[in-house]
Amino acid sequence: MLTLSKLIDEDKCYETIRTMRWPDGVCCTDCGAKNITKRGKHATYSARQRYICGECGRHFDDLTDTIFAGRHQPLKTWIACLYLMGLNVSNQQIADELQNDVPLGGGMMCASAAK
Repeated sequence: MLTLSKLIDEDKCYETIRTMRWPDGVCCTDCGAKNITKRGKHATYSARQRYICGECGRHFDDLTDTIFAGRHQPLKTWIACLYLMGLNVSNQQIADELQNDVPLGGGMMCASAAK
C-alpha cells in the first residue's frame, strides 16, 4: 500500500528544517554565532547534520532545541503527521496513513507503544 510517509524523503525534510530554521546560514543555538563547523552526521539518521560552535564550543544538530528533538520517530513521520493535522485529519486517519497503531498526545502515533 502506498502511504504518504513513503513518499516523503528524509533528506529533503532535514534540508527543509535547516532552510526554515537558519535562512541566513547555520548559527549556534546557544550564542547565535555564525562561526560553525560541521562535525559529521548523526549515527542513526544520516541526513541529520551535527555542528560545533567556534565561539562557545556548543555541540548541536539540526533538531537541537526544536519540537522534534529527542523524538524517536523519523523526521519524515513528524512532517507527515503535522501536514495531516493541518488538514484537520482525525488521529485515527493519521494512524492509518502513517501505519501506526496507537494515537499519542498531539496526534503523534507510535506503533511501539502498543507492543
